[in-house]
Amino acid sequence: AAMKQTKGLGGDKKSIIKFEFNPKDGIDNPALSLAEDTDGEGVGEPRFYLLNKDNAETFGFCLHEELGFQGHIIRQVEFGGLAQRRGLQDGDRLLQVNGCFVDHMDHHRVVQKIKASGNQVLLVVLDSESYRAAKALGRDLSQLLPGDIRPRLCHIVRDKSGFGFSVSGPEGTKGTFQLSVQQDGPAERAGVPPGSWLLELNGASVRNYSHTQLARKLKQSGSKVTLLVASSAVEEFYRLRGLRVTAALADTSWLPFKVRELHMVKGPAGYGFLLKEDDCSSGAIGQFLWDVDVGLPAEQAGMKQGDRLLAVNGESIEGLDHQQTVLRIRARDDQVTLLVIDPAADEFYQSV
Repeated sequence: AAMKQTKGLGGDKKSIIKFEFNPKDGIDNPALSLAEDTDGEGVGEPRFYLLNKDNAETFGFCLHEELGFQGHIIRQVEFGGLAQRRGLQDGDRLLQVNGCFVDHMDHHRVVQKIKASGNQVLLVVLDSESYRAAKALGRDLSQLLPGDIRPRLCHIVRDKSGFGFSVSGPEGTKGTFQLSVQQDGPAERAGVPPGSWLLELNGASVRNYSHTQLARKLKQSGSKVTLLVASSAVEEFYRLRGLRVTAALADTSWLPFKVRELHMVKGPAGYGFLLKEDDCSSGAIGQFLWDVDVGLPAEQAGMKQGDRLLAVNGESIEGLDHQQTVLRIRARDDQVTLLVIDPAADEFYQSV
């Protein structure tokens, strides 16, 4: 943007020529008006969108990288599609995917992050005019966003003193539970932040639970319990934006159950495994890895009998059938990267 310093009653101000995108000629054109801006106050607020789709639909937009333009650009917003219904607009710049700042990332990696998210993704965007103004002013766009906006999934194993937390809430009010965490107790070691709010217990929302019902559910959990919790700052962040906090958005780094990434280079005898379609514990259809040959690339990469396949080359296979998954694996002639999960961990995630 062209810029000059002006003097006025308000002190030093910057007059910025605003640019608007004209899709007919593909270049930025000066608008007919000048906008005065003091210390970047003209930069709009980031917008947050939680998109939930089913297997049969898309998110309803494309992400472009365009010559002469900065950022990851929202394009081809489908009329009546999910993205348009939520409020995404053509030209918006994508800043964050599932709590991860992406403006500085390689474009292909950002696309992979969205695809790997499966059927639910949390996007943060900035309108095109504000994005260009912020860049012209040298603003650090990451500073426009809150730090950690993810709830936590925490798996707690009871010791002789209990789970290591107590629950409080307003008398006679359902679904509002705040946790006091015992220092160096099981809950603290499992990652539960002090003073956090309880959202789900063993995969079920606590919104309609009374204090008595919650106590009964905790007792029925036996020696292990999995909580979805949010700090006061995270809970307020979602509430003010009308977004529901879900387990799919959670930070899972505290859980003992992990997915594994297997990178394999094809040998003379192939990769050394078979892919079979079967029912998951949830009742859905899944793709499973069997007949892992000793000494071949699959076993050397860490593949185990019965692993379930989640993603191929960084892209989720959710919604794909067996043949489509096989084609994904064969897309690169000599190598492939698979994201897999073992049966015990898979059963745990299905339960929450």
